[in-house]
Amino acid sequence: KSAGKRQLTDNNPEMCWISRQGPGQYIYLTFERLAIPKRITVIFQGGFVGTKCTDSKCSSHVDIYPPRANKRQIFDLITHRDGLPVKGIQSMKLVFEESSGFYGRITIYELKIEGLLL
Repeated sequence: KSAGKRQLTDNNPEMCWISRQGPGQYIYLTFERLAIPKRITVIFQGGFVGTKCTDSKCSSHVDIYPPRANKRQIFDLITHRDGLPVKGIQSMKLVFEESSGFYGRITIYELKIEGLLL
């Protein structure tokens, strides 16, 4: 098995991304064009889950709390309080403030961002 940043989005379930040790690990994503992210899909390794994740680039600050499970988890992102689309973003940063792992590591087998490209 391979573990690195390229394995986050390669659609290969045998590959994964493993964070460094400690709190505050993050994933920085850049989009080809302006995008409006609507949903995050993630598969963690059960014992190494980011138990609190903050999206720091969407118009509304969003916290998600993934359960400690080795299954596909889907989280909707709030794009604006009144439900109207926001202007697009070029990038987003997912910050994992906490981890279920003893040393604070996070392991991700799948990460997908769904939404609109502008």
